[in-house]
Amino acid sequence: MVLGISAVDDPAQVQPQVSEWPSVSVVLPTYQRPGPMREALASVLRQDYPGELEVLVVFDHTAPDPSLEQSGPRHRVRVLTNLRKQGLAGNRNTGILAATSDLVAFLDDDDTWLPGKLTRQVSALLAEPTAQFATTAMQVDYQGTLNERLAGTARVQHRDLLRSRMAMLHSSSFLVWRRALVDEIGLVDESLPKSMAEDWDLLLRASRQRPIVHVDEPLVRITWGSSSYFSGQWEVRNAAQHWLLENYPAITEDRLASGRAYGSLAFGYAAQGERRAAASWAGRAIRANWREPRSYLALLVSARIVRWQWLVRRLNARGRGL
Repeated sequence: MVLGISAVDDPAQVQPQVSEWPSVSVVLPTYQRPGPMREALASVLRQDYPGELEVLVVFDHTAPDPSLEQSGPRHRVRVLTNLRKQGLAGNRNTGILAATSDLVAFLDDDDTWLPGKLTRQVSALLAEPTAQFATTAMQVDYQGTLNERLAGTARVQHRDLLRSRMAMLHSSSFLVWRRALVDEIGLVDESLPKSMAEDWDLLLRASRQRPIVHVDEPLVRITWGSSSYFSGQWEVRNAAQHWLLENYPAITEDRLASGRAYGSLAFGYAAQGERRAAASWAGRAIRANWREPRSYLALLVSARIVRWQWLVRRLNARGRGL
């Protein structure tokens, strides 16, 4: 498909001479967000991508909207119903398995793609012939305030993701060769509690196969706020963090990775009002890495010096989370 391409330090800077652009299937899972979902869909159809484009709008155990279906010279929109496990993971897998294109891309129903996203990202992926997975940086929209989150790199290694979720690699920017996703990396794990952290798990599995190509430009706009499905669901967040520790023991073997994981649990338990558990995990985080800030924030919340809601709002306003 690509003419004259070789590995480069920053594949995002290469505009390959493409004889035939690969087809792309965009999986757009949705659940009771008709307005934002239509905006997400419109942002895909506005892309200037020269290849064939398929959008799979997957309704999660709710009545589908057949009026969304359409077909044009280079694109079509299909409407599906998730009959797998209810939740984001099952929804994504329904779309992945129904996809007919070379590449699969993800987009959440409350996010949007910015102009040029798909062409820039496919170009970067094609510039790395052995690469399987690509991401972009993001722009966070928190109650109308926009912040950019960059990674500062053109490639992401497995160790990077063990140490940090790297939130700027948002799932709405994921782009992966379908064959690699189904046959090597594996589908989205449906065993995670309420699909929490399914995107991080997928990044970890993908980066274990090959480094991830990253376009460090904010090409997706991510909506944060009370409408987010996991806003304030600390019990689910903690369960997902324990799942990650069990399934990725390498986290506990790295000082920075374990400090972050333990600090996240400490804050989650503090937000739930479980002061003893919060203190225990904060202690483990400090022993692993005394510079881990989540451990101290957890202790402040446990001591009722600050409220977790205030901290989260302040961080979200800056495009950051816990």
